[in-house]
Amino acid sequence: MTQARPFIKWVGGKTQLLDEVRKSLPRDFASRRHVTYVEPFVGGGAVMFWILQAYPNIERAVINDINPELICTYRVIKEKVEELIVELAHIHDEYISLGAEDRKAYFLERRALFNTKRIDWVETAALFIFLNRTCFNGLYRVNSKGEFNVPHGKYANPRICDADNLRACSKVLQKVEILCGDFAETERYADPDTLFYFDPPYKPITETSSFTSYAKEGFNDAEQIRLRDFCDKISKDKALFVASNSDPKNVNPSENFFDNLYNHFIIKRVSAARMINSDASGRGAISELMISNVVNA
Repeated sequence: MTQARPFIKWVGGKTQLLDEVRKSLPRDFASRRHVTYVEPFVGGGAVMFWILQAYPNIERAVINDINPELICTYRVIKEKVEELIVELAHIHDEYISLGAEDRKAYFLERRALFNTKRIDWVETAALFIFLNRTCFNGLYRVNSKGEFNVPHGKYANPRICDADNLRACSKVLQKVEILCGDFAETERYADPDTLFYFDPPYKPITETSSFTSYAKEGFNDAEQIRLRDFCDKISKDKALFVASNSDPKNVNPSENFFDNLYNHFIIKRVSAARMINSDASGRGAISELMISNVVNA
């Protein structure tokens, strides 16, 4: 049986850090009952797909993201996966049959259609996946108008329609409540049986690492502080949380932004490979932060 995995490429995807997330969970997590899993910044969903398959004791899950097209795609995969597969297979066949210049023109036409936001939700989801699979480095970046503006990528044979994985994702998503909005709206799920995993837009540690504008609203230091305040709130409700973020000490060893912000929680530094950066010389092993209120991990 196919194991569900992220259906899109995603900047900051957590596939490589799954073992570190596992190590941050309570030692008895697998034996707990009536567990709810909440991920307020779901993005590509690497942690969500992994944890829901690895821990069948999780009875329900809630995912959220501020990106409406991403959330539309999750909902379509959950509720209309066969229609989505038909649409993606059609796009794949059209795109693969074209030469290099015609592929670029096709991409730009579909990008413009996607940005009209006047198409139905199955076509929105299909174009979201198509653009992700064929754009430069699988980035998701929007301009101040909220329009997707990543250029075409030159991939010889992109996997636009992975039907088996989409069906596997759909199966996992059947017990998932899917929300679209601000992360703070998930506070109502906080109780002693809930585990939150936060993977917010990372604080940029260099000028070139901030080249992805994920949502037109942005996520600045004030938002990072608001997230810390949210962690304080759910901790008072006895909920557990694990959070990931960038480590500014990679660039400036005296930078204590997160060390000060989360000084009353557990902070670990773990090794990660930065997979996407606008400056190729900036790729390589760096440390990232794992922050939690789990004392018996």
